[in-house]
Amino acid sequence: MPSFDTRVPAVLLRTDRNPFHHGTLGAVRSLGRAGIDVHLVADSTGSPVRASRFVCRMHPPPAPGAPPSEIAATLRRVAARVGRPAVLIPMDDASAVAVDRLRAELSPRYLLPLAPAGLAERVADKEELAALCASAGIPHPVTLVPDGPAQAASAAWRLGLPVVAKWSRPWLLPAGSDLRSTTVLTSAQEARTLCRRAEEAGSRLLLQAFLPPGPDRDWFFHGYVDRSGAVCGGGTGRKQLAWPRGAGLTAVGRWTPNPAVRASAERLVAHLGYRGILDLDFRRDGSTGAYHLLDFNPRPGAQFRLFADGAGLDVVRALHLDLTHRPLPSPVALPGRTFVVENYAPLPAAFRRGTELAWHARDDLAPGAALWALWSRHMGRHAARRLPAPLRRTAPAPVADACPARPTAPVVRPTAPPPQLNPLSDDEKASSH
Repeated sequence: MPSFDTRVPAVLLRTDRNPFHHGTLGAVRSLGRAGIDVHLVADSTGSPVRASRFVCRMHPPPAPGAPPSEIAATLRRVAARVGRPAVLIPMDDASAVAVDRLRAELSPRYLLPLAPAGLAERVADKEELAALCASAGIPHPVTLVPDGPAQAASAAWRLGLPVVAKWSRPWLLPAGSDLRSTTVLTSAQEARTLCRRAEEAGSRLLLQAFLPPGPDRDWFFHGYVDRSGAVCGGGTGRKQLAWPRGAGLTAVGRWTPNPAVRASAERLVAHLGYRGILDLDFRRDGSTGAYHLLDFNPRPGAQFRLFADGAGLDVVRALHLDLTHRPLPSPVALPGRTFVVENYAPLPAAFRRGTELAWHARDDLAPGAALWALWSRHMGRHAARRLPAPLRRTAPAPVADACPARPTAPVVRPTAPPPQLNPLSDDEKASSH
């Protein structure tokens, strides 16, 4: 194992309310096993994460959708309780964006990578990402940004149905809303209706060309970019099973070398001058073979533990070592390693050996034991919502969805379409496809 400065604690920050965020547990365990005190700032009420023996202390998080000033106040209170400078690790996009904005205010209480100011928000913003990919020469699905419902309908026809709809800043979606960060639309009317909710969503609606899923098409890259700009602590993985199928998070992933995906990731990182942890999602175009970047997450991906290598390195450990000026060991890749999220893929979890599980671990049994009771209640609520209204019983508010859909060029702002592109009414168009 690398030599860590265990005098420097780690503070994990998560502002979303997802009790099934297994990436948080992965970070808690990885750092805790290295002898580092781990402080968790998150709403983990009822979550298996809080049961981990590697959590040093829980801290109340800011309210959902809190402005940067409230997040800063929360982190100041945590810093006072911790009593010494700590490595700060945002675990969701909202936290990553807020921490980037607050960098000057948080120093020197917290140690952070020296990334260009505002870059975390630019890469997490889906509209900005399309432009950044264009400037770096990275393939990206053709993206249209409609200015209103009528243009959204015409843009859907221009791209060809089905079409992918995304909110440019998904971390601004209101808690408890039925709005999803990403949705696959099958009609122009759906695009028109969704665009009308832009004010509620808090950001612009984007429409993207749909790249169909398929075997060997969904890939991801995780890494840590150190102070010198070198990419370490991760690798390329293939999504073998998603939840929901074809458009969701990685339920089963396999460490699989892919030089084309890695080269694209490193080229983009160098172009942007990015520093810190990143999680990129790619989809291979079945017709051209090109790997299109779908998402750039400026924080650890939930499945980052897939890339725990033979030298004991992963992205959160690489971050801690780099920020405490400790040497990073030479990587020892373990291709073929598999990661399974057992509540989304129970059969692979039951029958595969030599696999790292998201929740169950021999040296930390309590989170795995706590998972199934919580998951059973969560699925029971989902089933109840599908019942006809007369059969439903009054029940507590459902747990927030644990798996927002993420299927994921330059940005083009569409003008009114020429007449020949829109010859039918919306109802007629829907019936013709």
